[in-house]
Amino acid sequence: MILRQAWPDTHIILRGDGHFANPELMALCEADDRLDFIFGLPGNMALNPKAEPLLNKARVLLETKRENARRYGGTQLTTTRLYDDIAPYKARSWGKAYRVVLKAEVMVQGDNPRFVVTSLEHPAPETIYRDLYCARGQDENFIKAVKNDLASDRTSDHGFLANHLRLFYSCAAYSLIHSLRDKTLCHTELARAQPMTIILKLFKLAVRVVQNKTRIKLHLPSACPEKGLLHRVTELLYQARPPTTA
Repeated sequence: MILRQAWPDTHIILRGDGHFANPELMALCEADDRLDFIFGLPGNMALNPKAEPLLNKARVLLETKRENARRYGGTQLTTTRLYDDIAPYKARSWGKAYRVVLKAEVMVQGDNPRFVVTSLEHPAPETIYRDLYCARGQDENFIKAVKNDLASDRTSDHGFLANHLRLFYSCAAYSLIHSLRDKTLCHTELARAQPMTIILKLFKLAVRVVQNKTRIKLHLPSACPEKGLLHRVTELLYQARPPTTA
């Protein structure tokens, strides 16, 4: 492997979707002491019955939380997730049995059980699925945000430099929005919002501009639902100071 030649002592975790769970890749990982894998695993007639006990616990938990919310006026949950190991599983084509982790997700719309198979022994089931297996999916969400919300794919110019500059501006815009979300919008409803949500709620607003001698006032509609949030953001930005330069 080229990666192993470049980093001979690095512990590599190979992450792949369900079609990567094949004996060839598993054997490759088994042959290297510093190589482990996490692969998606489609449900089947052998795995689905083993998921039923944890799914039932998740159903009961979701219904209990929803009932408590109805009783005490809380927020109605729509999803609950539980994680656990199920008995080691061996597909017919595999050379040995491996650890299988189950995510028992129950939604109001129905059940959504998911499986992963891994050679890792020590991480907890939730860590295996949420932090290791799903991390690549979160990276895809970041890429989609830059592409869709900030239009980084509008590189239709005939010149390389113009297209490169457009991509640079989109990445810079994402960096600014990420900083705004992390520094200014923390502890608000937009702390984890997608860029387009922030753009629509904070940037693309209809206001009445009143220009005085010493200041410019922006008058929001009286029923603007983000008026309090905008006041908080502008106050924090006003108090911010640019970084000092050497």
